[in-house]
Amino acid sequence: MNQLRLPSVVTLVPRDKYAALPSREAVYPEELYPMQGTPYALRRGPLLSPLGAPCNPPPWGTLTAVDLVSGRPLWEVPLGTTRDQAPFPLWLPLGAPNLGGPIVTASGLVFIGATTDRFLRAFDAESGAEIWRRRLPYTANATPLTYRLRPDSRQFVVIAAGGHGWSTPGDALVALALPSPR
Repeated sequence: MNQLRLPSVVTLVPRDKYAALPSREAVYPEELYPMQGTPYALRRGPLLSPLGAPCNPPPWGTLTAVDLVSGRPLWEVPLGTTRDQAPFPLWLPLGAPNLGGPIVTASGLVFIGATTDRFLRAFDAESGAEIWRRRLPYTANATPLTYRLRPDSRQFVVIAAGGHGWSTPGDALVALALPSPR
């Protein structure tokens, strides 16, 4: 499972102040919700330093394998880098904000997009080692899917890459073929 480790600031905005806003559109990186039927609107955004970095220590995003019998973590790794959020050469493997989930194949590969750095990654399910990654045209905040047309055919991994509020929006569907079974 993947986790986002980024504290948020949540503020209740009195209805009259919300109504007086020149625009009720949220401005990145904040979100604004009207909460109809209540005396408040809600403003939510990440707790960031003046430099725009999270105020808590990294990793800011992780991928964790959990033993479903014992409930204990088997491994945990940072998920994502600061690429596309920080200028070069500050692209560091500190984990990244992430939205979306992983899928695990029968062969023991964990595929996940989810991060703000526009990569689809494959991890070894046993060790947590990142064994492959591919840059995508936009962030992929959907859970990948996998399929085969026939039991003896190649397996494909497909993911919708459409961006989100912290990245450039787009519209792409990416399909990749896994190597043929031997």
